[in-house]
Amino acid sequence: MKSSILLVMALVMAVACTSKDDLKKMMKENPEIITEAIEANPEKFIDALNNAVKAAQEGQGKKREVDEKKALEDSFNNPVLAEIRSDESFRGEKDAPITLIEYSDFECPFCSRGFNTVMELMEKYKGKIRFAYKHLPLSFHPQAMPAAQYYEAIRLQSEEKAWQFHDAIYKNQRALQNGEKFLKEEAKKLKVDMAKLAKDVKSEVVQKRIDADMAEAAKFGFQGTPGFLLNGIPVKGAYPTQHFDDLISELKKRGKITL
Repeated sequence: MKSSILLVMALVMAVACTSKDDLKKMMKENPEIITEAIEANPEKFIDALNNAVKAAQEGQGKKREVDEKKALEDSFNNPVLAEIRSDESFRGEKDAPITLIEYSDFECPFCSRGFNTVMELMEKYKGKIRFAYKHLPLSFHPQAMPAAQYYEAIRLQSEEKAWQFHDAIYKNQRALQNGEKFLKEEAKKLKVDMAKLAKDVKSEVVQKRIDADMAEAAKFGFQGTPGFLLNGIPVKGAYPTQHFDDLISELKKRGKITL
């Protein structure tokens, strides 16, 4: 143990008068200086390492918190503008002061949570909020794209039936594992024109709309689902209703909306 301590003391003294390159060379040629010290004092080394990791995590956490606050402040001052198409399907009052847009994946379990949050918000701010659903089917969810195609094909026939289809999937998301069989069954329950649906589901019109949603989501930095825009403020993830309440309160406080 004495020899390892002497080695470390020699190393400390050498650092004061050794260049960085020379020190690297010394450590490379004599790694036993460190290994022997660690072996002689393993508990102290582990404590020091754990303290260093904890300090680094706390530092990263504080930096992340600062970055998130700055990003949020930037969002209030420079909200993101999503495209509102002339035939955009909205749930709620079309001229409502609160606009909530979701970029979602029918097969994503987190989007199922997002669906529940949206329904709570629609009830809580009834008459004061409008909601639009846009698509971000993820490549590793094989039934997400077909479900999006069916939704859009049904929407071409009836917005109301498309919303009913949307709700049916999220209320029974596990059944999506049955693939197109489940999608057809739900469509039949809505009494849509199945011949037209079969023609539209793989049409260029439907696919272009989905592709446009995906491109817009990518432009706004949404890589996972769900992603939301609340009056242009990005929300990445399935946050609880309270998070949206807080954003709405802040928008009111800043005079951005009047409820």
